[in-house]
Amino acid sequence: MSSSRATTDARRRPLTRDEKDELTSDLRIACMVIARRVRFESTSEVAPHQYSVLLRLKDGPRTPREVADIERVSAPSMSRTVASLVELGLVERSDDPDDGRQVILSLTDAGRQVIRETRRRRDQWLAVRLEKLDDAEQALLREATALLEKVAAE
Repeated sequence: MSSSRATTDARRRPLTRDEKDELTSDLRIACMVIARRVRFESTSEVAPHQYSVLLRLKDGPRTPREVADIERVSAPSMSRTVASLVELGLVERSDDPDDGRQVILSLTDAGRQVIRETRRRRDQWLAVRLEKLDDAEQALLREATALLEKVAAE
């Protein structure tokens, strides 16, 4: 039996419990490594945790508490992150018109630009690596991306 036929047959049969366990671990690690490499090797003027906060404000203003809850960090930690983003001119604070005790965070034009530029660099970093794959490998990744999106949506 040819190697490609054996591979195709192996893809069609149900996985054993050990194979499922191995796939689970390998896939989780590969996703983590790619995510980490994209974050850290595509240089940005802000740290990954700061960029994440900028993304949370992309769709509209939020309170620091809302952002902290979404990011699953403590209020003091979020306060430090927000303070640094305000100092960089990427986020602005304003009083909540409905509750004077609350602060509303929103992106500045510079913050929006950082999001665009960081996204461009990250996409570029990955695009360079994808270009090294042949057409069949790129098509397989397109299919895998759809499956990963399905898994992530659950």
